[in-house]
Amino acid sequence: MSAMTGEEQLDGLKSFIQKYGSAMLSGVLIALIAFFGWEYWQKKTLATNQIQTAKVQQLMDEAKAASGNEKAFAALAIAADKIVKEDPNSVQALQAQLVMARLAYDKADYATAERELKKVENAQIKDAGLLQVVKIRLADAQLAQKKYDEALKTLAAVTEPAFKATAEEAKGDVYVAKNDTENAKKAYQAAWNTLVEQKKERQILQIKLESVGVLVDDPELERPILETHVDES
Repeated sequence: MSAMTGEEQLDGLKSFIQKYGSAMLSGVLIALIAFFGWEYWQKKTLATNQIQTAKVQQLMDEAKAASGNEKAFAALAIAADKIVKEDPNSVQALQAQLVMARLAYDKADYATAERELKKVENAQIKDAGLLQVVKIRLADAQLAQKKYDEALKTLAAVTEPAFKATAEEAKGDVYVAKNDTENAKKAYQAAWNTLVEQKKERQILQIKLESVGVLVDDPELERPILETHVDES
């Protein structure tokens, strides 16, 4: 039996990404976004600006019942915008827009998700980690709309070491969507090397690498990546 051709592997990876969605971008992203970055943010702002914190908490509580309800979504959007207008450079403003973006994602409204995140994309706050989360989510929304070059530009701004693997894996997904297999390999490999160094979960990334023709050893073993030669006979 002959091996899959490069084109078949690429098509398989596209199907994989489409099937499992943006939530599978990486373990780091899943962990941070599962609760809209809430736990991360809560630790950073526990003793500051309690009134605004309470507003975001209320926004999140109401968001749980807003899924599929356009009136509820519109009301939440107004509340989130008010938080942003009161202090666009606050952590609470970023958090409010992450909530709204997640609601938009849930109904596959990626344009709205992008718009909400762009409101706080360049906020001037000291919380670099939360800003990186915003940019990664923004790139995800752009990818979903096939805005490939914009997504790559957004991901280029993700420079914090803790988010390197996430950003590189996301770049790989963008390159796959662009049918740019070579750059997809480079991005996935950069993500792999970082995850190996950090000793973090990487099984999904292993699947992605193999789908673009790169063979990796057992993800529990720290060994170099081996390029494969596809048999097209």
